[in-house]
Amino acid sequence: MNILDGVEPVPLIRLVAGWTQRRLADAAGTSQPTIAAYERGSKSPTWRTISKIAGAADLACYPSVGLPLTRDQARSLALHEAIAAELIARPEAVIGKARRNLVAMRGSNPRAARLLDEWESVLRQPPQRIASRMVDPGEHGRDLRQVTPFAGVLDQRRRAAVYREFRAAA
Repeated sequence: MNILDGVEPVPLIRLVAGWTQRRLADAAGTSQPTIAAYERGSKSPTWRTISKIAGAADLACYPSVGLPLTRDQARSLALHEAIAAELIARPEAVIGKARRNLVAMRGSNPRAARLLDEWESVLRQPPQRIASRMVDPGEHGRDLRQVTPFAGVLDQRRRAAVYREFRAAA
């Protein structure tokens, strides 16, 4: 059973850190092929190994117990993983788009003010911290993704590719 409700922790650690497999492997004292094997699921790291890899990237990883993700929640998480990769690659553009979206969302979603306020606060943090919040598989992360300000970050082609990959993996 995966510790993070079906979310593979090593790719998330690498995504949030914004590192290559080689850089993460070097920092964690392992090999790039081992990191690749963890990411594709052909090798399963222990919780101790996951904690060590996260620590090497100056991150913390916590076990989570809760309801499994629904299909829609898992698809939203997959989409936000792709958006997080864009955020790491193009932080100014993605954060700018999210801030503009927040302004528009406030007018059309007044009942979501609490979560929109939280997104506004999150968007003031460094890109890696924003990415971490975007891909949080826990209950609060699921709630935040319901009012995501990242609409339009992925073009139609990339969004369709994420959905195809998701269907193929399901």
